Amino acid sequence: MSRNFLSEETSPYLLQHKDNPVHWRPWGEAALEAARATGKPILLSVGYAACHWCHVMAHESFEDAGVAAVMNAHFVNIKVDREERPDIDAIYMSALHLLGQQGGWPLTMFLTPDGEPFWGGTYFPKEPNYGRPGFIQVLEEVARIFREEPDKIDKNRTALVTALAEQSATARPGEPTEQVPLIVAEKLLPMMDGENGGIKGAPKFPQVPILTLLWRAHLATGRADFSQAVTRALDHMSEGGIYDHLGGGYARYSVDEFWLAPHFEKMLYDNAALIDLLTTVWQETRKPLYERRIRETIEWIAREMVVEGGGIAASLDADSEGVEGKFYVWSEAEIDNLFTPAEAELFKAAYNVSAEGNWEETNILNRLARADLPLTAEEEAALDPLKARAFVERDLRVHPGFDDKVLSDWNGMAIAALARAGAAFGEAEWIGMAASAFRFVMETMRVDGRLHHAWREGRLQHIAMADDLANMAGAALALNEATGDGAYVEAAESLVAELDAHYRDGTNGGYFFTAGDAPALIVRRRTVADDATPAANGTMLAVLARLSLTTGKASYMGRADEIIRAFAGELQQNIFPLGTYIASFETRLRPVQIVLVGTHEETAPLARTAFGVSLPNRVLMRVADGEALPDGHPARGKGKIDGKPTAYVCAGETCSLPLTEADALTAELVRVRAA
Repeated sequence: MSRNFLSEETSPYLLQHKDNPVHWRPWGEAALEAARATGKPILLSVGYAACHWCHVMAHESFEDAGVAAVMNAHFVNIKVDREERPDIDAIYMSALHLLGQQGGWPLTMFLTPDGEPFWGGTYFPKEPNYGRPGFIQVLEEVARIFREEPDKIDKNRTALVTALAEQSATARPGEPTEQVPLIVAEKLLPMMDGENGGIKGAPKFPQVPILTLLWRAHLATGRADFSQAVTRALDHMSEGGIYDHLGGGYARYSVDEFWLAPHFEKMLYDNAALIDLLTTVWQETRKPLYERRIRETIEWIAREMVVEGGGIAASLDADSEGVEGKFYVWSEAEIDNLFTPAEAELFKAAYNVSAEGNWEETNILNRLARADLPLTAEEEAALDPLKARAFVERDLRVHPGFDDKVLSDWNGMAIAALARAGAAFGEAEWIGMAASAFRFVMETMRVDGRLHHAWREGRLQHIAMADDLANMAGAALALNEATGDGAYVEAAESLVAELDAHYRDGTNGGYFFTAGDAPALIVRRRTVADDATPAANGTMLAVLARLSLTTGKASYMGRADEIIRAFAGELQQNIFPLGTYIASFETRLRPVQIVLVGTHEETAPLARTAFGVSLPNRVLMRVADGEALPDGHPARGKGKIDGKPTAYVCAGETCSLPLTEADALTAELVRVRAA
């Protein structure tokens, strides 16, 4: 007798569906065996807890007894949390793309009893509309074709499975030239929206890897067109409705081209990436807006996202009380009732609040009217107490759903961003938050030398993906730079060793997404293309290069070069998803090594100076006077001058003269960066 099996899961997304009349099963051998035993096709539904359209399809179809009856009669129904099983999501999303369809969530795929895809889509409405069939019609027709036209099913299945296997097996090696980062930036520039910022058109995603490449091109060339493309995007994002002006943090994307109306879900990975980019750009521009958004977003993470023990949770939902954005939007009457008339007028003018509203007859708070003319410090100060009062009032509302699972890869991104921001702004608490999260992942989510992907309520789920290990290794190196604690370098080496042992592709180079001893899927993916988060192979290129420079071990640099060559041919295919790979390639080509000689306390002012310069290729090391640097390091044998804490800046095999003053260090870093 079948039933809904999701009540035994830990994923908040799966638990959202535990009371559906659909006989859902979690992904696993038991579900596949049920399909094979009955001969029924599989209906695979992939989503995540904060996804608005996932909720819509659930309310329309999965909670409906009539729809559920059709699903249960014709299919073995499997529900997957894409954040808990990114390996499964990636395979079947690739299959959807091969069908010529645009991806998105919920992902709805139809599979053979062996898990091989033959057709699919994303959101299906329950009722027919705009010439599209309703979900029941889709279900009945797919079931009919599966029964009556097996040749058609087999043709689709064979084509998709073959193409998926070729995607991972195909090697496109090569030798990229040193000009690649600048060439790619030049090609990206015409895609940018000169008025609103970001990539032209709608919907608009932050696309942090793309903006990062453009910013690196600006730093390398001094060209204003590169920097303006980045700052315009950050200005409009940071003043738009995609930003939570009361509570801090950015939503996942905007549905329009103006950054006004998001789907309201707040994801840890987006905010980690944006904190990192904002910090890098602030180091050069010193824009007060960027510092304010960094501080507010980190405050949001600290206030709402840190779970017991120090790990950082995954996301906040788009919906509350079953309504998208209800927690975040305001009517004019609510603002008028909250403030005095003068205060209300000030607040409404600043945040675009009106009687008619700016979105679905209500108001998303935004300051887009001032995106190109930043508020003064006095104007911000006048708004601060009003924002605080509105925040307290909003806090009384029913909050969006909270997905409190801890993901290793997203935590790795957040840890690195917090460590780098803490170092840049001199905020020890941020570095402490990063260290606590790192300790949580390494002590709670790593068992017998194997990192796991997800944790919730004391239960670990799934052996790590390559992204988990890559991001945590990068986080370890960021913490080492911020704290000077060599234990973080040892941790990075152990994570890389685990990755090499279980994920490395000894034939084509680079790393597979899943471990060699992980439960078998229909294909073992190997990619350098960024998705919603950076690809492990792109991340590892920089991790290995930095680790080699830090430890003096040439083998790490050899493996970085192996990744460069293994995926260089992808540059001839599609540059758009290769942002992390290209940025890491530049780190490999042009690292700037900074050696600080003296105790941690002595060198703190010089470190703060070094962290204050926008220098994405920075590799910073602290050594005690007389302590030896690794063999082959260009600053080996150099020490303090006149007993003062001393800095050396090295590019290639050449190091600067000894530097003991902050201004001289800044000037040298800017000079080397431009060179």
